[in-house]
Amino acid sequence: MNGLSPDLQTPCLVVDEARMAANITRMNTRIAGLGVGLRPHLKTAKSIDIARRMLPDSGGPATVSTLREAEVFAAAGVRDILYAVGIAPAKLHRVQSLRAAGCDLAVILDSVEQARAVAAASASAPIPALIEIDCDGKRAGLAPDAPQLPEIGRILHESRAELRGVMTHAGGSYDVSGTDAHAAFAERERLAVVTAAERLRLAGLPCPVVSVGSTPTALAARDFAGVTEVRAGVYVFFDLVMAGIGVCAVEDIALSVATTVIGHRSDQGWIMVDAGWMALSRDRGTAGHTVDQGYGLVCDAAGRVIPDLIVTGANQEHGILALRAGAVGPLPDLPVGAVLRILPNHACATAAQFDAFHVIPAKAGATPVIWPRFGGW
Repeated sequence: MNGLSPDLQTPCLVVDEARMAANITRMNTRIAGLGVGLRPHLKTAKSIDIARRMLPDSGGPATVSTLREAEVFAAAGVRDILYAVGIAPAKLHRVQSLRAAGCDLAVILDSVEQARAVAAASASAPIPALIEIDCDGKRAGLAPDAPQLPEIGRILHESRAELRGVMTHAGGSYDVSGTDAHAAFAERERLAVVTAAERLRLAGLPCPVVSVGSTPTALAARDFAGVTEVRAGVYVFFDLVMAGIGVCAVEDIALSVATTVIGHRSDQGWIMVDAGWMALSRDRGTAGHTVDQGYGLVCDAAGRVIPDLIVTGANQEHGILALRAGAVGPLPDLPVGAVLRILPNHACATAAQFDAFHVIPAKAGATPVIWPRFGGW
């Protein structure tokens, strides 16, 4: 069945290997052409099989968003990992355990309190840390000109901890559309960390790593002067949010949820499927876009978009398919038992609902395979 097992049990998570490989190649080629390193973010995939395809080398470098990810990938041989969420002091013992086992795991922080906790935890063995810089007011981090920046740097540098550098994430790039707008955000991102790095160096402090990253800015940046590495992750699959802001085409989206038609409500203009919000997530990231894709865009079993058919409603285990507002014409004839695929708004949120990827092989006629996926913190 279009590269999937004929006895597929739905709902399940599907990855198109050929599209995924093309997405990975696109990012690798672009970053290499701009002369910086790539530190792929593995949070969306949470899969050893996919990580091996994303990483420049089996040992890394890699980015993660949970210590559970760090532990699983370290056990699989990844040895250079950045844990890119502000460190909670109670987690530092897990950081030290990973480092003692041979993983060069670094943490991030943006406060004097965190720096002191890392310094104290480094009494037995150094913990490297990067200072998070806020480039757009979207989440954590210090402003590049924050007065406490050198103080935090000194706490790390003058203890047994290691001041490894600075990092930022342009989350605001998701709020604009088009290559020019994303390029402008990329420059804002670059300038913020380069400015912070120079302040640390002028204070006599080391700053070897200058790290930036988001999929929109990584694919649009025109200048990485002063930057040492780029982090990005959702590019491996893309999603409807990325398509909606012009980062990719709908045809590039490699991730979908396979679902089965289980009924009809002709009086309401609905087709019922067995994928509700427990499979698709409640993410409505395209609601503010020019084109609202509901809870997901519907495709046939081969991955071809069915014009104007979206998931308009989602209960826990039921999805409601209907024509988008303003569309004309009848509903497509989709009988009970028909298998469909739904493209997600947010790949990270949808993938989090599943423990495996059902792979459509890139090689025609190849046997379908399943790649395990994990979760947890």
